[in-house]
Amino acid sequence: MLEEKELRKIAGEQGTPVFVFDLESLRERVAAMRKVANGKYHLCYSIKANPFLIPEMVKLVDKLEVCSPGELAICESLHVPAEMILYSGLNKTEEDIREAMTYGVGVFTAESLKHMRLISAEAVRQNKVVPVLPRLNACTQFGMAKDELLSIIDHPELYPNTEVVGIHYFVGTQRKNTRKQERELAFLKDLLKEIETQHGKKIERVEYGPGLSVSMFDKDDYSDTLAPLKNIQKELEDLGSVCDLTIEMGRFYATYCGSYISKVMDLKSAEGVNYAIIDGGINHINYYGSMMGMNAPVIQHFTNGNGTEKNWCICGSLCSINDIVVRQYDAPLAEGDLLVFNNIGAYSVTEGIYLFLSRTMPKILLRNKENDYIVARDFTESSVLNTPQIEVK
Repeated sequence: MLEEKELRKIAGEQGTPVFVFDLESLRERVAAMRKVANGKYHLCYSIKANPFLIPEMVKLVDKLEVCSPGELAICESLHVPAEMILYSGLNKTEEDIREAMTYGVGVFTAESLKHMRLISAEAVRQNKVVPVLPRLNACTQFGMAKDELLSIIDHPELYPNTEVVGIHYFVGTQRKNTRKQERELAFLKDLLKEIETQHGKKIERVEYGPGLSVSMFDKDDYSDTLAPLKNIQKELEDLGSVCDLTIEMGRFYATYCGSYISKVMDLKSAEGVNYAIIDGGINHINYYGSMMGMNAPVIQHFTNGNGTEKNWCICGSLCSINDIVVRQYDAPLAEGDLLVFNNIGAYSVTEGIYLFLSRTMPKILLRNKENDYIVARDFTESSVLNTPQIEVK
């Protein structure tokens, strides 16, 4: 966590609400993950977790997962090397595939047989041989059934100009019981053996999304935030011994590098409940599993004095009864106090309901080190996006 002096300075000079993503912290975390991996597998960053980290992550990891045409457009505008990109996503159209293939992305996932047909058709049109990772279904809307995957392997002639180079497998996110990942990794190893012995094809690559959990709330365990990765290291090494393995994550990289600075704007009491209104809200702050503020995040409180010790319900600036950030917070709050929400480096920056009520979107800072910040996005008016492009008569 950043220190009070620096956070106060950021709020005073840059204004609030503001996201601060600490690149120094991010670098240290990826380096620590590299040390755990010990060269046994590659690291892939799923940019949906936080696209503002792309310029740094492109230097730290081996691959980037891109899940939409918009995310691809971001990568193109940032000149991300095309060969680093794994182009994923449930709904790929002909136009999406054409744009990605023209850019030269490194590999496509295929979520369905339709995707295989579309990728094949475009590869023929562009006279390219395109590497593909069929995605295996894991009881979610993602990927295809096992028999469909095997049919692709058995009948490559149906998909000219494509090369099945591996398998993509992802189940879910924020999964705290690593025994599930252990079973999945053993399953994938057995599947590769089955495909080689019964279908005559050696699968060279596996892209695996373990969905490792992170700590976000004040009662969580922060003693070793790399423990979920360490706990499955043996199984990762086992799978990595028979294929070229990449683990794909977003939250696990980015969560701990983020802070969100907000200001207490108003204090009031009604019907025995004390309300603190901040200049942000659930349009900016969205912790996975917060359950309408029942789970309290780690908050740094910097007071300007004259606060009254009470139990506060911290609410945002939205005209919605759902805008409860923290339901119970004990502190002597005063107007003008700063509340810094930590462990917010993943998803909140894009996942909030930013267009609701047309409120100003927060500033975003990238911190290289103390007193060295880059404005990745200034305060931005969402009202422009919510204005009808017609004349009122």
